[in-house]
Amino acid sequence: MAVLVALGAFLMTLAGGWTAQRVTDRRHLVLGLAGGLMLGVVGLDLLPEALEAAGHQVFGVPAALVLFVAGFLLAHLVERLLAGRQAAHGAGEHTHRAPEVGLTAAAAMVGHSFMDGVAIGAAFQIGGGMGLSVALAVIAHDFADGFNTFTITSLYGNARRRAVAMLVADACAPMLGALSTMFVHIPEPLLGGYLGLFGGALLYLAAAEILPEAHHDHPARSTVLCTVAGAAFIWLVVGFSGG
Repeated sequence: MAVLVALGAFLMTLAGGWTAQRVTDRRHLVLGLAGGLMLGVVGLDLLPEALEAAGHQVFGVPAALVLFVAGFLLAHLVERLLAGRQAAHGAGEHTHRAPEVGLTAAAAMVGHSFMDGVAIGAAFQIGGGMGLSVALAVIAHDFADGFNTFTITSLYGNARRRAVAMLVADACAPMLGALSTMFVHIPEPLLGGYLGLFGGALLYLAAAEILPEAHHDHPARSTVLCTVAGAAFIWLVVGFSGG
């Protein structure tokens, strides 16, 4: 089931890459909705489940929350390191871009997408409802992943075939990640910790990348409404599924 659901992430990533070649003025609405879905899943479903599964505390703080903060900071560190590398190679200039910088950034997104698939498989080990909720978050932001993977690979002077190759790798990664969990059963405390870590990283992506990009050059009310609608939809899903 987890692998079949990850197929949705595969298709959404390809859709994002396809859209990157045919950018429309409505992209900000799609990204705004994706950001709201990710926020809702992290705050209303994934984090509560992580707290319940992880159980024990570290210096008086639930382990899942410690790892949640660690995941946020880890995602921030990776993003800053990539930004530093881009600046060192003259990323602010429109000429003399280093193709390897684009490939490095795209490869990091492929690795992230693999862990998205692991998160789907791990969530299905808790239960079908949790698995579908996490899958919805992953599928929602994989559109942006596909869009950004193709864009950043092309932006730094790589040939179109390389950009397409990185896009396909990014699309396949969630399925491979979900498949890997079929052979390994993750203990519940470890699973709760991982979900906390994943939740922190997911929140960083929503707050620092997806939503700012949604509002870039498009500070429209409709974008905000899409974000609110995404979070509200997850609230309804959690409520109707009994939490």
